[in-house]
Amino acid sequence: MDMSASIAPKSDQLDAIELVAGPRTFTIENVTQNNAEQPWNFHLAEFPRPWRPGKSMLRVMAAAWGLDGKKYIGHKVTLYCDPTVQFGNEIVGGLRISHMTGIDKALKVPLLIKRGKSAVFTVQPLKEAPKPAQQARDFLAEAEQANGDPDLLRALWKAAKAAGEPQPHLDTIQAMAAPTTEESN
Repeated sequence: MDMSASIAPKSDQLDAIELVAGPRTFTIENVTQNNAEQPWNFHLAEFPRPWRPGKSMLRVMAAAWGLDGKKYIGHKVTLYCDPTVQFGNEIVGGLRISHMTGIDKALKVPLLIKRGKSAVFTVQPLKEAPKPAQQARDFLAEAEQANGDPDLLRALWKAAKAAGEPQPHLDTIQAMAAPTTEESN
């Protein structure tokens, strides 16, 4: 029994707590602007909500892939929950990149840990292996677990379409996102 839906935070983004069970690899599907505090949305093909990396991970990606965010589309990152991430003087935990495509060898990037202190952060190259069929994403099961959340269902539909899901499955997910006659009155 998969308990992931019952422990997922009610959030509009991918949170570190969602990766406490272990790292996951994601494909960057799109990059859009957000706000001043969290300037970028990284839309992931394998997850319905965007990842909003902090400055440190943005610096790592810029070191690997350059400054044009549109060139990040199609690249993959393996993210993990790092419980030692600090925000100010508090240890709050956060998402870190362990592996990424587009690099041939380990990438070492100096990052600020806190005011006046820096450390070298290392990311390994991501070697893509073929995904076994039994690990394929079950979009219909995820749609059922979305509890009618239209934003989540729309994001799931986009991910399913990008993954080449059959049209009948896309139609089913789209129907789940549409309000019923009773709900719209």
